[in-house]
Amino acid sequence: MKMTRANGSVTRRPYWSPGFLYRSVTDFMRCMQTLQSPSPCVTVFGSARIAAGDPIYQLARQLGRALGEAGFSVMTGGGPGLMEAANRGAQEAGAHSIGCRMSFGFEQAPNTYMDRAATVRYFFVRKVIMCRHADGFAVLPGGIGTLDEMFEVLTLIQTRRMHAKPIVLLGSEYWKPLSALMAQMVTFGTVSGRDVDLMKITDDIDETVHILKEAIFAPRHESIEHRDVKPKASSSVQTARSHEDSTI
Repeated sequence: MKMTRANGSVTRRPYWSPGFLYRSVTDFMRCMQTLQSPSPCVTVFGSARIAAGDPIYQLARQLGRALGEAGFSVMTGGGPGLMEAANRGAQEAGAHSIGCRMSFGFEQAPNTYMDRAATVRYFFVRKVIMCRHADGFAVLPGGIGTLDEMFEVLTLIQTRRMHAKPIVLLGSEYWKPLSALMAQMVTFGTVSGRDVDLMKITDDIDETVHILKEAIFAPRHESIEHRDVKPKASSSVQTARSHEDSTI
């Protein structure tokens, strides 16, 4: 960040400061203490801009309820729109409904359907919390923020910074352009088919819940689809890899 002085000279602030580090760490600690989930957790991503009268809002509400009835806790970004709808449905099912929200001055007024919530100041903290606490992900129609969160998850799995977790996108018509783009990227060789296979696209809530349950409650070695077929590594190498994967 540039700082211009009265005499016209320009200096730069350091890219980090003790205050930044302290705020980041305290946000992490507060979230990890506040947002503990008593049951397997599904993080739901989706737009903050879709109002309660929209059919997609009702879809998100039904999804939250179905996840709750299936025994999942539901985590969202804690804001309005589809986040509110998913939290609302989870509460209606008697499930644990939690949110990790940003301290925005727009769009992101907290919704009132959360049992517990924490507010953070930095996006990277929010992403870590929403990934680390999740056993699976449901992605509803959304904008740049939703895409950012979804591709963060895909990148973490692709680079083996996180164990493979199920990712289900609801709304096949909405996600059709993204699906076509990903297919084109496979054709050009910029991503692999395995990366695309990490995402499942459907219009059916029951199928969404089934995919999540099947992957989350399956034994670990069966639920991880994103792996290479290679000779078995030594126990020391496996231990090191396991330690690396546990970072998220």
